Amino acid sequence: MTHTTTIAAKRGGLALAKKAAAAGAVALAVASLQPVSAAHAADARVIGGKPAAQNEFPFMVHLSMGCGGALYKKDIVLTAAHCMDGSGNNTRITVTAGVADLNSAGAIKVKSTKVKVAPGYDGVGKDWALIKLAKPIDRPTLKIATTTKYNRGTFTIAGWGDVREGAGTGTTKLQKADVPFVSDRACKWHYGNRLVPKQELCAGYASGGIDTCQGDSGGPMFRKDDAGKWIQVGIVSWGDGCARSGVPGVYTEVSTFAKDIAKAASTL
Repeated sequence: MTHTTTIAAKRGGLALAKKAAAAGAVALAVASLQPVSAAHAADARVIGGKPAAQNEFPFMVHLSMGCGGALYKKDIVLTAAHCMDGSGNNTRITVTAGVADLNSAGAIKVKSTKVKVAPGYDGVGKDWALIKLAKPIDRPTLKIATTTKYNRGTFTIAGWGDVREGAGTGTTKLQKADVPFVSDRACKWHYGNRLVPKQELCAGYASGGIDTCQGDSGGPMFRKDDAGKWIQVGIVSWGDGCARSGVPGVYTEVSTFAKDIAKAASTL
C-alpha cells in the first residue's frame, strides 16, 4: 500500500500525490465508521495486527521490492500495479513464498520472467498487476471474487509492511488483522473524489489503529466465501497515512477486474 505521512498514494510503490479532502471530512468519517473494539485495540500491529502462523495463509508471497502479493496461479502472482515499473519482460523480482517468517528456513524463492500491468493504468484506479514466475510454486492459490457478493462484512489483511506509520523498515514476520467494510459514501467523507467507486473499496475502523501500511502494497484483502474458503476481494492499494482515525484503507476492487485479470493471465 502506498502510505505517506501526508496525503498521497499508498503502500509501498510509486507515490501519487493527490488533493486533500475538504475540512470536516475526517469528523464525518469518524462519526459513521464502525468503532474499534477493545479487543482489536489490544492487538493493535500489519498496523494493529498480530503474527500469522506458519501456513495460515499459504498463498501469501513477498516481493523483493518491498510489496506483497498472492498466488493467483502456481506460476502467477496477483499484486498492485503501483509496485511495478510497467509491463514486459522482467527478471528482477524475487518472489518469496512458503514461510510466515522471511528469515526462517524453507523459504521458496523464485524469479519473475514477465510483468503485466492493468491496461490503461495511470496511477488512479485499476491498481492490479500480474507477475509470471520462472517456475511454479507448489503452494495453494487464492481464488478471486468474480462478483460483488463478498464485498461486504469483515475482511482479513496480511503483510510484511510497517507496523507503525513512517517506520520504513517493514517486518520479517507476516502480520494479520481484520478490518470491516466501509461504504463508498462513508469513505468519500474523507477522500472525496479521489476515491474511484467500483474500482476501489474501503475498509477500516473509525478509531484507526488497524490498517495496512507502507510495504503491504499488493497484498490481498480476503474473507471466507459461503463454502468457508478464502476468497480475495481486494488488493492493498493506497490511503492517507496508516491506521489514522477516520481514514480507511483503500483497496482495488478485485471483482471489477476479475475478467481482465483472467484474460491477462492467459497471455503470460
